Amino acid sequence: MEQPLDVPELAAGGGFMLREWRLSDLPLVREASEDDYIPLITTVPSPYTESAGVAFVERQWGRATTRAGYTFVIATSAGRPVGQVGLWLDNLAQGRASLGYWVVKAARGQGAAVTAVNAVVAWALRDLRIPRLELWVEPWNTASVRTAERAGFHREGLLRGWQRVGDERRDMFMYALLNDEL
Repeated sequence: MEQPLDVPELAAGGGFMLREWRLSDLPLVREASEDDYIPLITTVPSPYTESAGVAFVERQWGRATTRAGYTFVIATSAGRPVGQVGLWLDNLAQGRASLGYWVVKAARGQGAAVTAVNAVVAWALRDLRIPRLELWVEPWNTASVRTAERAGFHREGLLRGWQRVGDERRDMFMYALLNDEL
């Protein structure tokens, strides 16, 4: 059996750091569960219960255990958790990994998402030597479009009906960043 992934702590700059999930992060899961969008595109439970929150945190740990990917809490330098960023390794055999991220409403507009994405990108390309990173963003989500582009991703096209979000299939912009573009 392969060893589980070791989720490192990453300095993200800008007053943010990335770390592994803890049960003490349940208030973050609760806050995210109250968002109109986050539970639609993630496995954040809605409605929130403590047992569902614990199960969510345990799923994050399980991603490293099964080698599916790295999932980080985005936290302020004071330790307050404000979001999540993940590096998913489903297509690593083909030289690709994907990123996903969210930040709770109270912490948006403070640079947490782009700072966290930049830290994961630098680590994934430099240390893990992943040839290609990908992410998908709904065209209406201008904040995530800005985050992707500020982190150096290039829009490659529109994938029509690409992903199920809630009860419908939605279009997604495809963004990518190649290792030699860092």
